[in-house]
Amino acid sequence: MKIGFIGLGNMARAIIGGIIEKGNIKPGEIIGSDVSLAAAESAKKDFKIKVCMENAMVAEQADVLILAVKPQYLDYSLEGVKPVLKKDVIIISIVAGKDIAYLEGLLGKTHSIVRCMPNTPALIGEACTAFTPNAKVSESQLDIAAELIRCFGKAIQVPESMMDAVVGVSGSAPAYVFMFIEAMADGAVAEGMPRKMAYEFAAQAVLGSAKLMMETGKHPGELKDMVCSPAGTTIEAVRVLEEGNFRATVMDAVIECAEKSKML
Repeated sequence: MKIGFIGLGNMARAIIGGIIEKGNIKPGEIIGSDVSLAAAESAKKDFKIKVCMENAMVAEQADVLILAVKPQYLDYSLEGVKPVLKKDVIIISIVAGKDIAYLEGLLGKTHSIVRCMPNTPALIGEACTAFTPNAKVSESQLDIAAELIRCFGKAIQVPESMMDAVVGVSGSAPAYVFMFIEAMADGAVAEGMPRKMAYEFAAQAVLGSAKLMMETGKHPGELKDMVCSPAGTTIEAVRVLEEGNFRATVMDAVIECAEKSKML
């Protein structure tokens, strides 16, 4: 099976790395293109894949074609691609904000298209990727797409109507989490802790807390209550966060992010 990539940026590199690490697809079975010669050469050097500068050349060889370009460059990137696509190609798009109808408008409604929304933890194999197929995707094709997505993290099928919400709660969420980690570390630094140590404590607290919720299956409110002893330190911190509208602000951020996604 030949895997083609149009776009060889960070997300594409994360996917390529995950696919190769799983061992099912060899580097020689992957071909990619990028408008940047430096990006193409870097991918070739790091992953030993085949690269070229012609998107159509990638498309005509691909059994699975992964679209990994920025949304503003999608139309340009797909010029000349439609006529050379294989009849049974699986097209996987990670292009933000471009829905299946838009992709079908560019490539035709006869092709199998899977729209995805990964996030940057794909770089370490810990993405949470939502995916949704169009009507042409068969069960076997969907299995192939899901298997590829699992190479760089979790894969969760959702109806396309949820995709903008996914952008708000997952696709863009690493930025919110990094801001939270930085803010907690700043507080610790204000209390006299060295910055490097503060980042380590804050990051591990987020990592451990997320893992605890995932592995126990407990509601986050229940886990929060387990930490909040009567008249203790944690409930004071929670009170301050609530006074600052912490939860409402996060909700508003997710909603605004989703609304922006709808306008892309």
